[in-house]
Amino acid sequence: MIDLRSDTVTLPTDAMRAAMAAAPLGDDQFGEDPSVNLLQERVAELLGKQAGLFVPTGTMANQLPLKLYCQPGDDVVVGEESHAVWHETGAAAANAGVQFTTAGSGGLYTADELRAVLKPRGHLLFPPTTLVEVEDTQNRMGGLVWDRAELEAVCAVAREHGAASYLDGARLLNAAAARGDHPATLAAPFDLVSIALSKGLGCPGGSVLAGTREDIAALTRYRRMLGGAMRQAGVLAAAGLHALDHHVERLPQDHLHARKIAGTLFSTPGVQIDIERVETNIVVFRLGEGAPDAATVVARAKERGVLVMAFAARTVRAVTHLDVSAEDCTAAADVLAECVANVNGAG
Repeated sequence: MIDLRSDTVTLPTDAMRAAMAAAPLGDDQFGEDPSVNLLQERVAELLGKQAGLFVPTGTMANQLPLKLYCQPGDDVVVGEESHAVWHETGAAAANAGVQFTTAGSGGLYTADELRAVLKPRGHLLFPPTTLVEVEDTQNRMGGLVWDRAELEAVCAVAREHGAASYLDGARLLNAAAARGDHPATLAAPFDLVSIALSKGLGCPGGSVLAGTREDIAALTRYRRMLGGAMRQAGVLAAAGLHALDHHVERLPQDHLHARKIAGTLFSTPGVQIDIERVETNIVVFRLGEGAPDAATVVARAKERGVLVMAFAARTVRAVTHLDVSAEDCTAAADVLAECVANVNGAG
């Protein structure tokens, strides 16, 4: 199978497994796991922040800022179809009691669009906006990359309003690679930033938050509250350290493979795709009138050895990663094009 459902399906390489087996370990509850400590330091340095905190999952990384910066009943601004709203099974309501307000469209928003939806503190009726979130790259919009200037402008408006800012940077290293920016430059305007290890970097699990020492100390308590405190977590941290050393520089390969798939789909009748927006490793395409629906395309592709994901009734996502080659992606693109064009399932 050529598995393009997500970049989370990757398996640890032999070299990564060896690094995990050889990892020096301790009890992270006591701050004594050397591999975890080194990973936290490395990511904090990479993102230009004072300290880091290793957590088991990206969803937990997104939940922790809500506990830190918000009170139940507060308002959090996000972009359209953000991961925090669509892919965390209502965790924000259950864990932090916050509500979301969407700014802008297409996953992005401008500083002016943020101003238009901010709610003041102390209002008789409105819930106060206490946190502004950005997702970069934006998953559901096809790995969309934010302009650095817009990130800075959005964070400036958040500061003026007295709201904290959080960058859901699960795929931030993809964004940095796509635009030639340093990750620390993209992270600089934000109070808190996260990156995922289990996506483009190919680790079996884990994310890292980075921010001020004070915020990270507070988040350590909330991590335990949400069940994210671990013991000899250095086994996973070692995978992250290996990935930082060996898998970051190869991310542009995934981007090239995604554009290869997008190029084939662009010329396929019935497919709607903005090829100029395919900058990273995610290809999201829509099925026009006369084309089969997403479930049909996914099922047909699976029969022919290609796994993709239905994102909506007429929307499909394919994600490239380190476990698929250029040849795999060429073959998968041809299969997907044929599955769309073969409307009646004949042949």
